[in-house]
Amino acid sequence: MARILSVWCPNWPITTWRRRNPGYDTSAEAAPFALLATEGGTRRLAAVDETARALGLGAGQKAADAMALVPNLVTFDHDPVADRIALEALCDWCVRFSPAVAIDGADGLFLDITGTDHLWGGERDMLVDLVARLARWGVPARAAIADTAGAAWALARFGDDLAIAAPGEQRAAIEALPVAALRLEDAAEAQLPRLGLHRVGQLFALPRAQLAKRFGLGLTLRLDQALGMAAEALSFRRPATPWFDRLAFFEPISAPEDLARAAGDALALICQRLEAEGRGAKRFEAVFHRLDGQAYPVRANLARIGRDAKRLTKLIIPKLDKVDPGFGVEVVTVHAAAVEPLAAAQDRLDAPNGGGVGTSLDETLAPLIDRLVNRLGEARVWRADPYESHVPERSVVRNAPLDPPAAAKWDLDRPRPVRLFKRPEAITAIAKLPDDPPMSFTWRGRAHRVRRAEGPERIGQEWWRAGVGETDTGPGKLRDYYRVEDDVGGRFWIFRQGLFGVDEAPKWWIHGLFG
Repeated sequence: MARILSVWCPNWPITTWRRRNPGYDTSAEAAPFALLATEGGTRRLAAVDETARALGLGAGQKAADAMALVPNLVTFDHDPVADRIALEALCDWCVRFSPAVAIDGADGLFLDITGTDHLWGGERDMLVDLVARLARWGVPARAAIADTAGAAWALARFGDDLAIAAPGEQRAAIEALPVAALRLEDAAEAQLPRLGLHRVGQLFALPRAQLAKRFGLGLTLRLDQALGMAAEALSFRRPATPWFDRLAFFEPISAPEDLARAAGDALALICQRLEAEGRGAKRFEAVFHRLDGQAYPVRANLARIGRDAKRLTKLIIPKLDKVDPGFGVEVVTVHAAAVEPLAAAQDRLDAPNGGGVGTSLDETLAPLIDRLVNRLGEARVWRADPYESHVPERSVVRNAPLDPPAAAKWDLDRPRPVRLFKRPEAITAIAKLPDDPPMSFTWRGRAHRVRRAEGPERIGQEWWRAGVGETDTGPGKLRDYYRVEDDVGGRFWIFRQGLFGVDEAPKWWIHGLFG
């Protein structure tokens, strides 16, 4: 059963403005404050602080009317883009509590805390810790936990502060709340109280068919979502994964050796869980959370699924120079992705160094490939595999270095160059007619005299493909390929595009180098 934590930041625009402008006086004696936005050519209040609200002002009110009622009202322009950026930053910060965090509207978050609350000693301690941290940073928030996003949303906004609905008890938890707690459309939310329906519990006793007919299917859907009878998809900022663990410190750490030790300890925690369930992963991420809420993720990717914490730590440590500890790191979280079953392997008695799980070529190469991938980038380390196509540009694909062998095999009767150019380069060649190889050619301003040549190998366009002959160097015309060697031992793969007597001027190109 899922457990969802809803966080609501009341008056989020005012909160974020104050954090962006720390010099502004926010004391109780300060002048009332509001943010303005332009709607249809009219200036209106987008948000008001507590002092302005106590004087009767509210969002949506015309700015001119508000100034008439409260002459000393201080106003600034509303910046919704900055509010959104701040909410996304808060969403990323909450990864310390759960790897699955979703943005809820313009002022809230949803956290899927299923299986993670034990890291804080329970749901109550997690809830208190989250709200207390936000309060210390000047972000007032309300939060609640329930089985469903709908019930948690309702309790966070209309229930008791830090409310927790016991598993399976969301119906009883929300029945006394106002109907606005169901996230209804404006029309239905305004009409229900006029008919005497003020509480959610009153809707439970009414026939569902009549509710849907009178107020639309949206009302019954929201009821079902709150009660867990209908699914609600949440759009998480990062893929949801149950493979999550955390390491908290009594005192913040900042020394490089401490960061490296903490990363190793956190990775050991997740690897122990993977080993206990017979699984491994290809991607690991350790996130260092500073005291000020900044988070620094460090990733390690594996060529093959694994769960060796020492090996992962060696991949993480060279990247720690990108982590700025500031005034200290208080929490390290780690999660694994691309988790797959990983069976234990029997050590070989004849393995070097007293035995080992992997003595195959792939297992020997895996540590080297992991280091290269993590230093150079995943896109820069690849293996060339053959692909079913006789057109050279399409006959090679890039695969991960340790992927299973491709179904297609290299054709030994038609050797291809070690280095195939991304685009053929034009050359000037002298050759006998009609099908003899060139006697000499000039490439990049340098003349080459041909000593040996093999060919031609004729390659035409793939007639079942559309648009293959749109470029000058495309296979739209026949190509006659030659493998040639010049007088100093250089070996080239060149071709003539077009036929003498058919095309006006056949052209010569170089497409690759054999060595």
